[in-house]
Amino acid sequence: MLSKLTPVFKFSAGVLLILVIVGMVWPDWLEETTTNVQGFIADAFGWYYLIVVTFFVLVCLVFLITPLGKIRLGKPGEKPEFSRPTWIAMLFSAGMGIGLVFWGAAEPISHYAVSSPTLETGTDQAIKDAMRFTFFHWGIHAWAIYGIVALVLAYFNFRHDKMGLISATLHPLFGKSMEGNFGRLIDVLAVIATVIGVATTLGFGAVQINGGLSFLFDMPTNFWMQLIIISIVTVLFMISAWTGLGKGIKILSNVNMILAVLLFLLMFIVGPTLFILNIFTNSIGTYVQNLPAMSFRIAPLDEELREWINGWTVFYWAWWIAWSPFVGIFIARVSKGRTIREFVFTVLILPSLIGFLWFSTFGGTAISLEHNGVDVISELATEEALFGVFSNFPLGLVASIVAMTLIGTFFITSADSGTFVLGMMTTGGSHQPGQRVKIVWGALLSATALALLYTGGLQALENTMIVAALPFSVIMLLMTISFIKAIFREGKELGIGEIEANKKLKKDD
Repeated sequence: MLSKLTPVFKFSAGVLLILVIVGMVWPDWLEETTTNVQGFIADAFGWYYLIVVTFFVLVCLVFLITPLGKIRLGKPGEKPEFSRPTWIAMLFSAGMGIGLVFWGAAEPISHYAVSSPTLETGTDQAIKDAMRFTFFHWGIHAWAIYGIVALVLAYFNFRHDKMGLISATLHPLFGKSMEGNFGRLIDVLAVIATVIGVATTLGFGAVQINGGLSFLFDMPTNFWMQLIIISIVTVLFMISAWTGLGKGIKILSNVNMILAVLLFLLMFIVGPTLFILNIFTNSIGTYVQNLPAMSFRIAPLDEELREWINGWTVFYWAWWIAWSPFVGIFIARVSKGRTIREFVFTVLILPSLIGFLWFSTFGGTAISLEHNGVDVISELATEEALFGVFSNFPLGLVASIVAMTLIGTFFITSADSGTFVLGMMTTGGSHQPGQRVKIVWGALLSATALALLYTGGLQALENTMIVAALPFSVIMLLMTISFIKAIFREGKELGIGEIEANKKLKKDD
């Protein structure tokens, strides 16, 4: 019943419903408005995005090496709910999923042949630059954004019995005001950022499935095809959502990993294997070597380079921030019982390495094909690049079908996880939100994705997401400060750094 729902649900659902209506009735106005706001944010706050995201990375790394990393995200002696392989599969599926498949070949080939991060295209150096910046966008910075939100939520929720809400993590800073309208406003902003972030990714998935069908079977690429795709997938993810976290999402996450491994192995074996291994190894070295410089690269004196940074780096940081309430709450929910050190290592390092292998395989193959004059992948539409790569190899049709299936299962997993998280956020932090609430959010997610696609396709998705991310980035900063204050206070109470600390923390281990 609507009367039993929280004010957070009513207000955030109302705002998003207005967005959907405006997008359908006045698409040109919405596209123009979001484009103007997005341009202002990228120009005026690009420096802020780079600094704040790097700050999140540094905080995570501190807790990877500090004695405070022994503290458990739960009660002393509490065991994890999911096995480590299933846990990794769930956080990876929710965290990157569709994005890896969509950009796996498209981003590296774009950096190499279309728009280089160093303004040098088509050369040997351009290959190295393309892979280095792809690693940068999908590496530890991205996962630190997810990780800091998840870490803070899991710490307060499972160790200190706070509600599973963003506002609950700010109690050490703002006290009881988080239980009133100020706290509700925080949660509403988190819900809106979550819906925009997830809807953007669902839009990417629909566009790429459409692109695959167009490339393989000459089907039309338009909004109506994407509407059909989203409608079909909506029915499927609502069925999954109805089965609950322990069944639907768990099963789909494992299916995702199996399909992703099969697709990866197929491309790795039939593709330029030695080149893939060499570019992976070399790119890790240049990534680590140049990480500080890339982290703060804003190009204040070069307008063309600054435009590239706004279009790629700032876009990605905004994307991860907009996704972070959803991914963070979900990762926190499935990470109960892990130590902080295990959590930070697994969330930051392992998915980053998997992503690097993925981009080296698919992006490296795309670059190899074009660099050696075999095929021109860069002239294809972004959503068709991956299928263009497959067409040059044996079993290309099979690989394309597996890829579209993988996009579909990632699509379902992301939407399913999104409905679960939104249900939690709008029912007072319940770990078992009602089925009807999840269904309502599922419908709003799909409607928002369709409205943004109708408004202006991929560009409208990107613009709206960057706008939604800015206010939540401030909330993330406050969450991090609140967490640091609380955990150092607990560390002092435990006597961490003294002999007694190890005895007390062994109860957690």
